[in-house]
Amino acid sequence: MRRARGGRSGHGRRSGHGRHSPDVGGRPGEERLAVVAGGAPARRRAAGAPRPVDPDAGPPGDPLVAAALGALPQLEVKGRAPKTGYDRDLFGQSWTDDVSVEFGRNGCDTRNDILQRDLQDITFRPGTRDCVVLTGVLEGPYTGERIDFVRGQDTSSEVQIDHVVAMSDAWQKGAQQLTEEQRRDFANDPLNLLAVAGWANQQKGDGDTATWLPPRREFRCSYVSRQVLVKDRYGLWVTPAERDAMDRVLAGC
Repeated sequence: MRRARGGRSGHGRRSGHGRHSPDVGGRPGEERLAVVAGGAPARRRAAGAPRPVDPDAGPPGDPLVAAALGALPQLEVKGRAPKTGYDRDLFGQSWTDDVSVEFGRNGCDTRNDILQRDLQDITFRPGTRDCVVLTGVLEGPYTGERIDFVRGQDTSSEVQIDHVVAMSDAWQKGAQQLTEEQRRDFANDPLNLLAVAGWANQQKGDGDTATWLPPRREFRCSYVSRQVLVKDRYGLWVTPAERDAMDRVLAGC
């Protein structure tokens, strides 16, 4: 089955299956408002106290920037903890649908949810109730390149789902103190996930803002904004170098 997909690839609102930009709000399970086309509604601070964000208060461009500018001063700043004990399995089964964040428990795994949100002109595997994406087109947000995605053993890796805040980075900056459910939500939160060129995802590794930024400069404001908002949502801290790098990028947005 083939469905045309509209909107901006990478983070635009999509038709057909309710795929849209992730909400910006409190921690998973708390009441929060959905972001429409990347907008920034009222949100919660890590401490739990509500703090409204005016979506018109920031510079033009991605509305996530305004929310990130408000959240950045609230992030705790301290050194990186040891990576001791980190294991991917501590963040739950890969791409599980059993989560409390957006798209959770909708009958489709997280990887396919994000492919449906971020790719255009997608087709589905028959018999999967429009879940498993067979083909589509990605305009890579990190690189700006067009990638014709084809599902297959030798081709699927050309489009990968990046954790904007890497799991190992999160582990060293507060995720060790999260519950199993919170870590599972973190690993599947659409705010923290983007379909990107596979080579760019591999190049990034577990880098933070101080050590890696997308080659495509036009996307750096959106990228750093997502990192700030994810760390705020899950109560993760930043290093001094990371905080300074975030501030430099957002100051130019």
